[in-house]
Amino acid sequence: MEFNSMAFLWIFMPVSIILYYLIKEKYRNYLLVALSLIFYAWGDVKSVPLLLLSILINYIIAILMNKAKTIKKRKLAFIISILFNIGILVFFKYSNFIILNINKLLKTRINFKINSIPLSISFYTFSAISYMFDCYRKDAKIQKNIIKFALYILFFPKLLMGPIEKYSDFEKQIDSRIENKEKFVDGIKRFAYGLSKKVLIADTVAIIADQTFKVSNYQNLTSPVAWLGAICYMLQIYFDFSGYSDMAIGLSKMFGFDIKENFDLPYTSQSITEFWRRWHISLGTWFKNYIYIPLGGNRKGKIRTYFNLIIVFIVTGIWHGASWNFLIWGAYNALLIVIEKFKLLELMKKNKIKLINCIYTDFAVLIGWVLFRANGFKNGIKYLKIMFTGNVLQNNIYPLQLYTLLKNRTIATIVIGILFCGILQIIFNKLKNASEIKKKYETYCEPFVICILFIISIMTVVNGTYNSFVYAQF
Repeated sequence: MEFNSMAFLWIFMPVSIILYYLIKEKYRNYLLVALSLIFYAWGDVKSVPLLLLSILINYIIAILMNKAKTIKKRKLAFIISILFNIGILVFFKYSNFIILNINKLLKTRINFKINSIPLSISFYTFSAISYMFDCYRKDAKIQKNIIKFALYILFFPKLLMGPIEKYSDFEKQIDSRIENKEKFVDGIKRFAYGLSKKVLIADTVAIIADQTFKVSNYQNLTSPVAWLGAICYMLQIYFDFSGYSDMAIGLSKMFGFDIKENFDLPYTSQSITEFWRRWHISLGTWFKNYIYIPLGGNRKGKIRTYFNLIIVFIVTGIWHGASWNFLIWGAYNALLIVIEKFKLLELMKKNKIKLINCIYTDFAVLIGWVLFRANGFKNGIKYLKIMFTGNVLQNNIYPLQLYTLLKNRTIATIVIGILFCGILQIIFNKLKNASEIKKKYETYCEPFVICILFIISIMTVVNGTYNSFVYAQF
């Protein structure tokens, strides 16, 4: 079940909210755990046992770690928990990729295959690791109530695709959170904006992105069409994932929880380094806290800092999927950041024409998204080649034409998408009376805007243009 499905919008969400506020406060955590299990089972019932096993094992190991009388035993319990969490992630998500490459490299015939990846395994496993790290470092207390610990892992607004909340941040809200009318209304607004991002923008530009990135269509691509497809995917992945994050944050507010922001206008960044501080913030924070800093961060000299950054971004790439193009996409971002750290960042800071920095950043990000989206690294290189050098079309191949892809609604959506990636926000913030305009908008206009966006989004979903979220596959 996804946030933009009719089952969620018309049944699960309203029923969950009504039940939550009908029952007594002391039972609300129990209800949220039950609702979250139903929500997860609706999407992948076969993976429920593994999810429950993960919760149980991490809960038990944390208790044992807390009872350990020596530092060695405490550390041993922590290491076992990390090995367990990484182990199930590697087994279910990367076994096929590892065996495929072993067979190719050693010319063996190992016949083993995982037929499906458990739903959301990357997200809930990283949440579990966050819990173990925070408890081991004593940044948070061991949770002795298994229902409360399960709530942290299972909480359905963030369960499928994040944001990946640190346990030490979420822990404070399990027992005490603010539930009031103002927060609930803010949650509705945020959810509606997120839904419209996904349904009205991401799903529209996705049509072009999907057509151009089909492997069978590469022979039909011309350079302009390839550029259009890449730009559309750049818009799709942003509005799709930031839309989901908005909906998750909005839903959380409806239940009294405050979840941290996951996006901060990343396409307005002045460097790749800044881009990664603004894109998928929760994942970046996770890697910083649990990989980069433990490796030494920037405390052990420049060479070690560059090495740590490379490791982090290669792991970031691998986290997204078991494929060489993800790994190389991670390495590509690492290379750009190392170059920036070495000298380029200083030159960019001195550059007075900030637009040039932004163009460089978005261009570099666009190239990365092509490698990310293509079906394999070779196809990514082939797509990039078509973008920059064109494609030699054979006489019997009819190319995809811009006029067949670009319709009035699509053109308008692309323009709106580009403007709302940060251009309009920057222009608005530079107005002298921006705060006054914002207050008037929120008081007089926003309720109508929210209603209109929600109605149009629902009508679009009803008309059968429902699409899964991009990050659902990760």
